[in-house]
Amino acid sequence: MILKDRIAMVTGGGQGIGAETARLLAREGAKVAVIDWQEETAKAVAEEIKSAGGEAIAVRCDVSQREQVIATVAEVVQTYGRVDILINNAGIIRDKSALKMEAHQWDQVIGVNLSGAFYCAQAVGEHMKENGYGRIVSASSISAFGNFGQANYSASKAGLVGLTRTLAIEFARFGVTVNAIAPGFVQTAMTDAIPEESRKDAVLGIPVGRLGEPNDIAQVYLFLVSPASSFMTGQLLVVDGGQTLIH
Repeated sequence: MILKDRIAMVTGGGQGIGAETARLLAREGAKVAVIDWQEETAKAVAEEIKSAGGEAIAVRCDVSQREQVIATVAEVVQTYGRVDILINNAGIIRDKSALKMEAHQWDQVIGVNLSGAFYCAQAVGEHMKENGYGRIVSASSISAFGNFGQANYSASKAGLVGLTRTLAIEFARFGVTVNAIAPGFVQTAMTDAIPEESRKDAVLGIPVGRLGEPNDIAQVYLFLVSPASSFMTGQLLVVDGGQTLIH
């Protein structure tokens, strides 16, 4: 188990990619704090991990609220003694064309996707600095390169790239690496809401010929928090089945 006795926080861990990542890190030996604004889903994932022989806790947290983030990190540190790994996976969409987008739709997406990632990294960074070790990975998206109807989402995901590179520079001297991934079209509850015909059309634009699965992304998270990536920091890994190669 390559993460034996490591302490991991996974935001947005109650479903989809976050839940799959929490399970995978636990199978690799990490003690996992499943963080989600929906307490029941976080508890369900934590219980699943424990039933499989792992160790986990569930914590309700709206990552867009800085004080909640600070309290959540304090709870994880109180429970496990430290935080070694942060997966900034929490994210929401509020799609609408730019001229029709309302202020609250912009603020909500930036608040969760970008500010939330910063608040979490800042809070765990203090502990990682003291311990001389840390791994932070954030979920950007290929939408960071621009996507119709997603001015808020694209801006938040592009912002995460700049945040990742800056934190990588600042945190490197503390033994902390900071990286990001840019998933493409992944089969989750979020994408299940897309009409079937639209999903079929999307597959036609993916060279590998299928949508991504949550485990495809979880495995890349695992790589970036494992010893195998110890000489990587400030990087964005695109995980999209080749979609951005032809668009």
